[in-house]
Amino acid sequence: METTVAAKTTWGIDPTHTEVQFKVKHLVISTVTGFFKKFSGSVETESDDFNGASVSFSIDVNSIDTNQADRDAHLESPDFFAADQYPTIEFKSGELKKVSDSTYKLIGPITIRETTKIIELDVDFGGTVKDPWGNTKAGFEINGKINRKDFGLNWNALTEAGGFVVGEEVKLHINAELTKN
Repeated sequence: METTVAAKTTWGIDPTHTEVQFKVKHLVISTVTGFFKKFSGSVETESDDFNGASVSFSIDVNSIDTNQADRDAHLESPDFFAADQYPTIEFKSGELKKVSDSTYKLIGPITIRETTKIIELDVDFGGTVKDPWGNTKAGFEINGKINRKDFGLNWNALTEAGGFVVGEEVKLHINAELTKN
């Protein structure tokens, strides 16, 4: 009896068409948005629809950008990410699981500082297309949330009214474009 082994296809992150964004409450009344500007990643799949694909992603913590240099420096400090000691956020060997035609769950371990937790993110698959230069591209919109305190990002202060300066819940939003290798 002959067995067939599906060929693996590797897709790389297109950094010029990918955004890694986060949002967190500030003073309970407003939201601060930030980005990570440097990251890399890959997706390995054995199927055309990405079901069961393995996902790995790495973020350079020092590339954080909230449009305020002082706040960025504070986020890179030991109060938050301790970027000198833990320069990357790692998501390794996550798995895409198909829920419906264009909806997936991305489940896997994320490591921030030295803490690793399993997270689950919602994924909308935008489809695949050939660009004008003949490259095959795939698009995804990824959303979820984490509690920053679960990863040792505990710094906070109280307002005069007794509320916290920085919220615990961090919303994640990633628009990712992949290029088939």
